[in-house]
Amino acid sequence: MSTPRVTPGGLRELGPINWAVVRAMSLATGTDNAHIFATLGRSKGLFRGWMHFSSRMMPLGELSRKESEMIIIRVAHLRECDYELDHHRRLGAQAGINPKLYAQIVEGPDAGWGDREATLLRATDEMIAGRDISDDTWSALRRHLTERKAIAFVMLVGQYDMLATTIGVLRVQRDEF
Repeated sequence: MSTPRVTPGGLRELGPINWAVVRAMSLATGTDNAHIFATLGRSKGLFRGWMHFSSRMMPLGELSRKESEMIIIRVAHLRECDYELDHHRRLGAQAGINPKLYAQIVEGPDAGWGDREATLLRATDEMIAGRDISDDTWSALRRHLTERKAIAFVMLVGQYDMLATTIGVLRVQRDEF
């Protein structure tokens, strides 16, 4: 990836609140400086609003952590977002996604999954490819998810698709672990 379009900020650029949040999030993710947070933190209040919103997708979302990580990894793979793959390979492992499952997620919905997991991955693929979910896939999704969880699913895919776009456009550099 080329040079960052917006460099990660320090205390001066982030302000004390965002700097403290970035420090805490960096430690939680196992790096000295999580570039995505140090970059987006430069947007001041927007960053804090996004943090609140994104935390409602993961880790405090409606879906299980394992399913959320499966979906996030699939979005990151489809969007070729190495930054997100780096982080969610690690977070996914904490949620029970071992290397075999990780490879299966990357392979996709036809990689020998049960109906629920295959449906979640297929719906993810459809959203990323066509910005919609077919009626057949939606019906399958609703067999597995309540209305509330189906809404949360759509928002989770959309959040990580948007994040992959943001990372790419801003040329956020991968973190060192």
